[in-house]
This record gives sequence, C-alpha cells and structure tokens, in this order.
Amino acid sequence: MPMPAHQETTATVDHLSRRMWRALEPYHALVYFIPETRQRTDALGLKGGWMSYFGTRAAPLGPVPAEVVTALFYHFHPSMVRRAIPDAWSYASPDALTEARVAAAGEGLRRLLGAAVESDAITEAAELAAAAALATSTAGRALGAANAALPWPDEPHLRLWHAATILREVRGDGHVAALMVGGLSPCEALVTASAAGGPPAEMLQANRRWSQDEWAETVERLCSRGWLDERGALTEAGRAGRAEVEWRTDELMKPTWDALGAERCSRLESLLLPIRAQILGAGGFPVPNPLGLI
Repeated sequence: MPMPAHQETTATVDHLSRRMWRALEPYHALVYFIPETRQRTDALGLKGGWMSYFGTRAAPLGPVPAEVVTALFYHFHPSMVRRAIPDAWSYASPDALTEARVAAAGEGLRRLLGAAVESDAITEAAELAAAAALATSTAGRALGAANAALPWPDEPHLRLWHAATILREVRGDGHVAALMVGGLSPCEALVTASAAGGPPAEMLQANRRWSQDEWAETVERLCSRGWLDERGALTEAGRAGRAEVEWRTDELMKPTWDALGAERCSRLESLLLPIRAQILGAGGFPVPNPLGLI
C-alpha cells in the first residue's frame, strides 16, 4: 500500500517509529566510533577502522562471506566489503568479535555517561527497550535475528545497548526491504538520501567507496527516471518516492511500538533523550559521521 500523500511530513518527522529510532540510535551506534572498539579489535589483529566496523557489525552472523555482508549492509560498494571480509575472520572469530564489541560498548558507555550509567533511568530504559526488542518479529530480518539470538547481558547499561542493537538492526533490515520495494539500488539509495537532505554526497560517496563514474551514472539514471532534475535535486516524484521509502521503514517497525504501548513508548523516549544528549555532548557519536547516520 503506498503512503497517503498527507502523511509525507509525518513520515520523516513525527512518526513514533522514527522518534524512537532517533532516541535509541546513538546509544547503539557509538560502538562504531568510540576508541575502545578499535583498541579491542586492534588487539585481536584486525587491520583498520573499516575492518573493525564490518567485523564487529557482521560478527553475529557468523563467518559469512563478503557477498552476504554486502547484501545485508546494502549501501557499501562490494569491493569495500571484500577488503575486510572474510579476512577479518582469519584474525578473530565472530564470537571473539562479538565479545569485543560488547566489552567496548560497556567501557565506552561508562566513560561517556559516568555515574549516570548506574542510574535508575538506565535500568528502567533497559527494561522497556528489552520488552520492545523481545516483542519484535525478526521474520525476514537477518541482521536483526542474528543479534536477537545472542545472549542478553546482565548489566542494565549493556541490556539497554543490546536491546537498542536488536531494534536498530531490525529497522535496518526493514529499511533495505523498503528500498528494494521502492526500486532503489544501493548507490541510488545513497544519492537520493543525500538529495533529500541527508549527509553530503561527497561524504557518502567517499565513505561507501562508489567511484565518481558510478555515482555520475547513478545520478543520470535517476534523472532519466524523473527522480532528479538537471541540478541533481529531487523532483516532486523523487521526493514522494523517497518519502514513501521512509514511511514504509517506519511502518514496518510500528508493530513493535504498538506492542510496547503508547504510555511505555512515551516513557522510554523521555528516559532516552537525556542519555542521547549526554552521549552526543561527550562526542561519543559524531554528527555528521562517516557512516551517514543521524
């Protein structure tokens, strides 16, 4: 079912699923930026930041080939993934990388949040986020399912991190599905995301390793399709198409938040926003960043 025209604004601003994603995202994704992660993956023998990223994020899947990581991560150029996977598994097993990722997240959160990491707010947020994660279907969501299959940590700040991880990977799997339904290839997804007000094209192109020729060819295809004008800006059709992708992404997470209920969603969001602000204020999650995240 296509997105109703009147919902275009709420799809990108007010949808509950999007608000919850924005509240949770830095709590999970800081693990890709904090120095504790590189320290641990370097100690295991991994080479560089991108091998650390691909290795730790893909580790819950097991020692999969580059083709699987490319398919699930979607936006990255296949050659970029092949520089890290499967070589990462020759330095450290997926189990070792999963353990390193959790340990790094715990260390980073303690550094960034200080005494607040032991607060009642973290404990309550962990309980609510865990309830949401446990209510979430992982059918058709490989990354989400792989993370959901991992054991739950005992410490509240890590239970919250694990719940946030499951929820963001389930959402990410749904986003990839929405992009495919919208007929957007990996590079087309990046071009339209930037044109819709996302990270600069130069950042996305460089950090996903699409060549200048590949990027230009993608822009040309989108112009021919009527999604971009001669300046590379989204046309009305392009804005509507991109908004539908975002709306569908949000709608696919709606059952999770419906299951948690409006009152508990509101409470979780109110608990997360000060934590999010503290993480951002301490530089734990740079905006903008090389991953093109919020």
